[in-house]
Amino acid sequence: MDFVLLGFIVYLLCVLVIGIITYKSNKNHADYFIAGRKLNPWVVAFSERASGESAWLLLGLPGAALAAGFLEIWTAIGCIAGIIFSWCVIAFDLRVETENFNSITLPNFFAAKFGKDDKILRIVSMIIIIFFFTFYLAAQFNGAGKVLNVTFGLSQTTGILIGAIVIIFYTMMGGFFAVAWTDLIQGIIMIGALVILPLVGLVAIAEQGHSLTSAVSQAGHEFTSTVGGKTGWAAVAVVIGGLSWGLGYMGQPHLLTRFMSIKSVDKIKISRRIAIIWAIPAFIGAMLVGLVGLSLYGQGYFQDVEKVMPHLATTLLPAWLAGIFISGAIAAMMSTADSQLLVISSSVIEDFYHQTLKKEVTEKALLMLSRIVTIVVGLIGVLIALFSKQLIFSLVSYAWSGLGASFGPGLLLLLKWKETTKQGILAGMITGSAVTVIWKNISVLDGIVTHRFVAWVLAFIAVWLVSKITAKKEDS
Repeated sequence: MDFVLLGFIVYLLCVLVIGIITYKSNKNHADYFIAGRKLNPWVVAFSERASGESAWLLLGLPGAALAAGFLEIWTAIGCIAGIIFSWCVIAFDLRVETENFNSITLPNFFAAKFGKDDKILRIVSMIIIIFFFTFYLAAQFNGAGKVLNVTFGLSQTTGILIGAIVIIFYTMMGGFFAVAWTDLIQGIIMIGALVILPLVGLVAIAEQGHSLTSAVSQAGHEFTSTVGGKTGWAAVAVVIGGLSWGLGYMGQPHLLTRFMSIKSVDKIKISRRIAIIWAIPAFIGAMLVGLVGLSLYGQGYFQDVEKVMPHLATTLLPAWLAGIFISGAIAAMMSTADSQLLVISSSVIEDFYHQTLKKEVTEKALLMLSRIVTIVVGLIGVLIALFSKQLIFSLVSYAWSGLGASFGPGLLLLLKWKETTKQGILAGMITGSAVTVIWKNISVLDGIVTHRFVAWVLAFIAVWLVSKITAKKEDS
């Protein structure tokens, strides 16, 4: 019996059943997009973590660690710091404020906060979300294709289509209720894979008479350096590049909706502890998976370094356990892809159709339109995944930077600084998006310092400076 296939099929059936069961939980579009603010802290914490750490944590980061060695430690540190900051500084205020303004999306909150029905803020936010999330969504479908290719020998195209069909179906059926509850299962499987697989790998290295460091050094001494053997500004740029991943967390719409969905603000402390306890071993484990792969196989063994995790699982673990953890890799993609589908759908339906165009239709009609948009957006993501040749790590970095820089600085200042103006928010959105696109596509600039850092810092300055100028004009 093929236990890997059996485990995968059982997992898929579970998430499909959840989608069907939660279908009737959606009474209106607020239920569909943020579960009516009814979720318990455990579900919120696991959902936030599972949807935050997509295919890139199970495939992208291990692949990067295999390709670059110990220097990817800065990425892990930056991400953990960003998660802690987001939960400690953003979560509580955002939950309170969005309920006060009856906002179920981030663009809706930006517009409502200034006491006006600001169409420009909604439209610009929607365009940014749709643009960057299509790349992010494509990365998840791409990940599904890679895992199914390594595990079952399916073509990448077939794998993408299978993963996409399942994700689109249960998201369309159950909305945020289905997404959050499947995320709970997915988060448990993911942390199991990221703890157990590296431990088994370290045992395999020890049996060969090596420590991790000595095994990695066989691939080259630069792989044991936390700056990749670089010196001067190049070494500083490596550190900034890794740590800059943490800046993006406070601007990711699919994570911020988790803060909005929790049942009570009093429960945020519980969710915060769970999320942080999940994050630390998860990122360390993802790094170790890549380093174990580098130690056991060296450079050049994998044509695609992002296939190291499923390869290790199928070669080092019993078939039944490998089946569960391969499901974990698929789970990582699903938990992010479903969230992104909902964010794009909510932006189109709530922010544009309902609030901007002022289309007054019944809740039932809004719910039906939301489901239709979910299907359409999913199909667009599939097309991008089929034709894109970029690595998951690169696709996610681009989308992460664009979303984080466009929304993060503005949201942080809006929640913590009373002088923030709508002109400042708009300036920050445009600056964050434009700098990400321009800087990322000029390799010389991106080589000096990463687009993730530059875009966020310049967007923060834009929000602060324009708010200062426009606040003075309003006072006078």
